[in-house]
Amino acid sequence: MIIKHGGNLFAVAQERGWDWRELLDLSASINPLGPSPAVRPALDAALDRIAHYPGQEPSGLEEALGGAWKVDASAVLAGSGATELVHFVARAGWQGPVSLVTPVWSEFYRAFPHALRLSLDDPEGWPSRGLLVLSQPVNPTGEAFPEEVIRRTIAAREGPVLIDESFIEFTRLPSAVTSCATHPNVLVLRSLSKFHALPGLRIGALVGSGDWMQRLRRKREPWQVNALAEAAARAALADPEHAERTRELIETERSFLLEQFEPLDGLRFLPATANFLFAQTDRPAATICDWFLDRKILLRDCTGLPGVEGEAIRFAVRTRPENERFLEAAREFFQAGD
Repeated sequence: MIIKHGGNLFAVAQERGWDWRELLDLSASINPLGPSPAVRPALDAALDRIAHYPGQEPSGLEEALGGAWKVDASAVLAGSGATELVHFVARAGWQGPVSLVTPVWSEFYRAFPHALRLSLDDPEGWPSRGLLVLSQPVNPTGEAFPEEVIRRTIAAREGPVLIDESFIEFTRLPSAVTSCATHPNVLVLRSLSKFHALPGLRIGALVGSGDWMQRLRRKREPWQVNALAEAAARAALADPEHAERTRELIETERSFLLEQFEPLDGLRFLPATANFLFAQTDRPAATICDWFLDRKILLRDCTGLPGVEGEAIRFAVRTRPENERFLEAAREFFQAGD
């Protein structure tokens, strides 16, 4: 299976000979407000540190993450983005059988190529042993995973469960990190790329029980988090006002987009909780994405991903001017045909 990612802004711009600033990238679901205003001063202040090695372990950042997520710092393992951490778990943290509750983030298929693929609609059929991977909210559809199913799965499983919460901060859903202290089989993946708008700095974390963390730290290579990434992350975590403004904007603009798309033909939206919208379509998703790309708008083609039925696209919720630009093109395409 070909792994499909969003966020190919610079590669697309280079291929087409465009200035990347002219493109509206809706293929990557990043905070439309950008990083916290506190991030740039923090980066400036940290520049003198780049001539020196950072700590072999980012203990200061892990303390900050633990404080933000209300868990002990010893339960947090920071790393160079969610992708790096997923592959680290696959390489060093778990060697047994793996099951993926689909749909799930595409990188899990690369990290666990031989994993069993399960339907999220059949929790009673999930195996009780081995590592079980699921996402909250569901990636790439944005649906909320039933909380009762997650609680029941955590309580009943013999094997561990890894919950990908890369988009949870855009929602009002409860996090599973609070279960890590009482359930040693829980491992939670968190990302600072999306909500805190730091994808270029590569920062993420795993949260788990003491046993999980001890096992992972014993095999962890040093210097996984650079000085600038740590400074930016700590500044972002210390700005709850920016976080709340983000959630309010997403809720407002997501409702606005759904309302504006309602009279148009050709898209069937799934219930959304995060900062993107997922829609099934009767038209080829590749044709849709190509048409919008010619107008310098990048969408995500989700067709063919395990757990995704038929043709499907996904696009990010952005600011009102960006959403209006997208809607102007969408009205032309979905009213006039391709």
